[in-house]
Amino acid sequence: QVTLVESGGGLVQAGDSLRLSCKASRLTLSRYAMGWFRQAPAKDREYIGAVDFSGTNTHYADFVEGRFTISKDNDKNTVILQIDSLKSEDTAVYYCAARYLVISTNDYEYVYWGQGTQVTVSS
Repeated sequence: QVTLVESGGGLVQAGDSLRLSCKASRLTLSRYAMGWFRQAPAKDREYIGAVDFSGTNTHYADFVEGRFTISKDNDKNTVILQIDSLKSEDTAVYYCAARYLVISTNDYEYVYWGQGTQVTVSS
């Protein structure tokens, strides 16, 4: 059974940085693009960005403005979301997801999903 497990969320102060991890099991990430999404209360799930199967190509949503960085370690089967200069509006549940090979901005094109990790930013 394929699993994606996010970790690293928590309660932080505005302006802090946070590093979220997504560890894959029974899934070879060197063949999968990994996306990060988030969902705030009473809002739709939102695409943050993604990295392709090789780990060398990334894409980000416009709102990221350089504060979010995605990286992938295929040897460790792990993908990282680094968030800097956190704002209260970043409060959400953060999810990683996997799809075969190439990046997509559409959540419905991702096959495997983690359970999410809560990030709460206090101002």
